[in-house]
Formats: sequence, structure tokens, C-alpha cells
Amino acid sequence: MIHDIFMPALSSTMTEGKIVSWVKSPGDKVVKGETVVVVESDKADMDVESFFDGYLAVIIVNAGEEAPVGAPIALVAETEAEIQQAQAQASSGQASAPAPQEAQPAPEPAMAAFASTPASSNAGSSAPSQTNGRLVASPRAKKLAKELGVDLKTIRGSGPHGRITGEDVEQAVGKAPQPAAQPISAPVSAPTPQPTPQPAPVPAVAAPVSVAPGEVVPFNTLQKAVVQNMMASMQAPMFRVGYTITTDALDDLYKKVKSKGVTMSALLAKAVALSLQKHPVVNASYTEKGIQYNSSINIAVAVAMPDGGLITPVLRNADQTDLYSLSRQWKDLVDRARAKQLQPEEYSTGTFTISNLGMFGVDRFDAILPVGQGSILAIGASRPQVVATPEGLLGVKRQMTVNITCDHRIIYGADAAGFLQDLAKIIETDPQSLTL
Repeated sequence: MIHDIFMPALSSTMTEGKIVSWVKSPGDKVVKGETVVVVESDKADMDVESFFDGYLAVIIVNAGEEAPVGAPIALVAETEAEIQQAQAQASSGQASAPAPQEAQPAPEPAMAAFASTPASSNAGSSAPSQTNGRLVASPRAKKLAKELGVDLKTIRGSGPHGRITGEDVEQAVGKAPQPAAQPISAPVSAPTPQPTPQPAPVPAVAAPVSVAPGEVVPFNTLQKAVVQNMMASMQAPMFRVGYTITTDALDDLYKKVKSKGVTMSALLAKAVALSLQKHPVVNASYTEKGIQYNSSINIAVAVAMPDGGLITPVLRNADQTDLYSLSRQWKDLVDRARAKQLQPEEYSTGTFTISNLGMFGVDRFDAILPVGQGSILAIGASRPQVVATPEGLLGVKRQMTVNITCDHRIIYGADAAGFLQDLAKIIETDPQSLTL
């Protein structure tokens, strides 16, 4: 039997994919569960695995070329004798036509001969990691399980639709402990291992692309996805609310903890997450049936990509994760995001987004609402400002301006104002709570 290999949908927003490289060549034997091709989705490069044993007979879409989701990209023959038949079928143009694309949030977990990543879910999932009798796990999880000798059947996945992630495997063998951080001023009764000190990352603006005058440079896959998402997001009625926050106390805390590997991005994400606990509607999203209140607080933080576009790695359950672990996770996410190695659940499960251009010295700006979320916070730079003190005197304080963009279908002005007030209270008067 000859199987069509279709371009899989690796994310809910993906409409076409680009073949990065074929791991197998025509005539090579293919084993079920083995990576056969690397596909560039709108956000990352993903290993795609075969559902069947057989032989890669014909490659229809070569490396570097693009194809719509559901379009045939190769043929797999179950036996060597069928390879010539598959080649003749491809030559005559009898490969299956692209599967019709309906307006659905995501494809089924399986598409023809290739495994496609299940659609992401903001609310998370506690479903078993079996789909129609098939174990659902990321390629990284399978690799780690093999290296560590872990049976994937014993692990409950935390990814979309119960998908097992690499972090699930690490936690199963105790390689990813989440130690509770201690208050900075707390006495130390016994030696406690501390995170390896790491220098604070120096933000760098992406270098401008060298182009000839008058040249038209086509969008890459990520830039196309950004364009589609931005156009879709403009369909929502949005409003914006600004707030000025004094950062002296937060800056003092940062000076004390940055030598332990804590980043300002982690501090801000933690502060936002704790504020969202009190304002669940700001962490919610619009659906045609009503307001979708998310069961977890997943903070997405915008990161510029070196070759254009942006991606939003997600700090999942940021309100429940200690500051030191959050910082380590963030560094790992950024490194893998820029290497295009993130799994879909690591960039598509955000429930609230932060865009921090303040690190580049930007005073204030407005952010565009991400698709599928109710809010995004734009953070400006913290600068010394001359202000009036309660005693009627003049003083100097460091202040930053933040602007929240909200979906007015579910969030109102009072909701946004209340959230910003609580965020300011944490940063200005109780930043120590971020270390608990």
C-alpha cells in the first residue's frame, strides 16, 4: 500500500509550512515513530515522525520549498516492490489533493502518515497521554525518555491534550526540582545550594537586514504568521489604559538577586502573575459562547527574532513557580526560541502577554492584542523623574509607564484599572513578595 504524506499542521495558526530538511532520502527505510522530515511552522522548526513502517518512495516538496497544510509532500511505500509504483503515481500527478481546510481551531492529532502536534490549549490539560491508542509525546520527550530509561506510559503529560513534554520526563526522574525560594532577609540555618550565578543578559536590538535599495524581500514563515495574527487581532474592539509605577523598591530588590541568576523579565512576569490572581477576567479570553476563564496563569513574553518577526515564549504557571526557577526557565526558553527549537506548547499557551521595550530605552508605547488573549501589557523604561512628595517637596524617584491593551468585549476600564493598581502596589510597596 502507498501512503500520502501530507504537510502537517504544527500549530493552530499554521496555514502553510516550509520543508527545512529531509532526514530520510528516497529509498530509505522508514520506521514508525522515526523522524523523517523537519518542517518550519510559523514559530519553530519541528521534527515530524512517521506513523507507518515502509520506504520513503518519492519526495514531492523539496527542502527549502513551501506547501499548504494538508498538501502532499511525499509518498511512502509499505514494500520495496511498491516504490516504482509510487514514483509512477507521483509522476502522473495522482498524489492526493490538499485536504480541505475548514475553520477549526486545530487539526486532529494524526494526519495521514505523519504525526502532527495537537492543538494548544490555554486552559491546560490533565487528559491521559494516549490518543486513539497512540502515545502522544514530543520528540524531545521521547529522546529524554530513551536516555534516562523512563517508560513514557507511566507519565501523565502536561502539554495540550495530555501530550508528554521534555519537562514531564525530567520531573518524572527528579531532574527538574522546583525549590521554593527563601526571602532575601531570611536567616540561613543550613547550607543551601544556590542557582549558579549568571550575568544579566544585555539586550540587543536586532541588526538591520542588508538589502539593496528598491529590493522587495519576501516575508519568512514567522513574519507571515505575525501578519496574519495582527490582522486577525484588529477585529477585536480594543482600549488602552496607562499607569505610572515607581520602581525604586523593585530596582533595589533586583540588585540583591541578580547575582543569583534572577532576571528583570522574571521579576516582571512574577509581579504580573500575582496581580492576575486577583483579576481573573484580565487573564481570560473572548469566545462566541462567553468569557473563557483560564485555569492557569501563563505569562507570554515577546522576544524579537534575529531574522525578523517575534515569538512569545511562555512561562507556564508563573504565579506558582518560584522566582529562581522562573529565571532559569526564561533563559532556557529564550535560548531555544532563537534557535527555533521551542515546542508548540512553549509558545502558544500564553494567557497574558508582556511586551517590554523598556529594556531598549523606550519611554512608552502601545501593544497590539494577541489573538486568543484578552490583554497585553506594554512596559516602558524606568527613568529618574522629579516628583512631588507627600510633604509637598520635590524629590527624585525612578518611574516607568505601563500601558495595558484589553479586549473590550470581556474587559472594562475598571477591570484594567484595578489590575494596574494591584500591580503597582506589588512593585512599589511589596516587591519582597516576589521572592516567596
